[in-house]
Amino acid sequence: MQFDYHTRYREGFALWRTAFDRNVYALLLLVLCALPWFITPFALGEMAYVFILCVASLGLMALTGLTGQVSLGHAAFVAIGAYGHAWFLSKGLPLPVSMLLAALTSAAAGLLVGIPAIRVSGLYLAMVTMAFAIIIEQVIGHWSSVTGGFTGLAVNDPIVWGLSLSGPKAFYYFCLAMLTLVLLALLNLLRSGMGRALMGVRESEAASYALGIPVERVKAGAFALSAGITGLAGSMLAHHLKYLTPDGFTLLLSLELVLMVVIGGLGSLRGAVLGAILISLLPTAISRIKPFLPDGLARQFGLETFIFGLVLAIFVLYEPMGLNGRWIKIRSLLESFPLYRKDTFKRNKRYMKSERYR
Repeated sequence: MQFDYHTRYREGFALWRTAFDRNVYALLLLVLCALPWFITPFALGEMAYVFILCVASLGLMALTGLTGQVSLGHAAFVAIGAYGHAWFLSKGLPLPVSMLLAALTSAAAGLLVGIPAIRVSGLYLAMVTMAFAIIIEQVIGHWSSVTGGFTGLAVNDPIVWGLSLSGPKAFYYFCLAMLTLVLLALLNLLRSGMGRALMGVRESEAASYALGIPVERVKAGAFALSAGITGLAGSMLAHHLKYLTPDGFTLLLSLELVLMVVIGGLGSLRGAVLGAILISLLPTAISRIKPFLPDGLARQFGLETFIFGLVLAIFVLYEPMGLNGRWIKIRSLLESFPLYRKDTFKRNKRYMKSERYR
């Protein structure tokens, strides 16, 4: 028998809910490790790109999902991580050191934005982060001596201890390892006092103040943490693209990251991964179905943007908890089958944050 509540104190700090969950995730990891031997190099490249977007989505989830702060400018942190990593590599630094410095540079930029941004919230915070993304895009385009400007910047091949990671299989395993490390780090963060403080600020700032939580420092720290993880994803993306131009880090990338977080399910790391998988594979699915559409519709400009908006509207209207919420319902149904009640799986109105502080 499984319970939805904790029966022991230590269960609240457990990494896995049950031994079955641990075995399932271990099996999933084994399948992902064996996958390169059964799929084509092109598919390996696509899977590596999915892993990179999963890391970026986890970075935004650390801010929006865990603390409730909206950001429309995370493409700027991806760009800082990508260009910073490419520049550090060009100076002869080793790959691990370069990636760490790129992540720290992005985290510093996030802290620089987060300190003044914590004074606002909601739509105003979204406007501040969007303005920051536009500024970074212009800086990248005009700082030719460092970024190459609009001409672009070539990225050196990833080499660790004399081994090249530029091949499809090696880069796939590299991206998978980075995603696993980031996911485990965030899971352990949520089990700590800092993670509980982040979620407390998300639910009610007034209650967090009453409990002695330094809300301003938690918010600024969340910005730095989110930007650092997103910058790490940018350093991985630099090797995937191999050549960086400002056109790859526009506002559209920020909107895609927001879609991943919202569609996956706010507040869930599993949802961030599921949302990234869906959004990253959606353009490929659209290209596959275009030959079956009427010519007028298939050649229509902005078809992908329309489908992205349609998917978002469907999830907001019919499944606000996202893909993670749907997964929880399916798992609960399977665990209680056939002794389940239909009313258990009804969607009820849910409040994500208290408004009493305002």
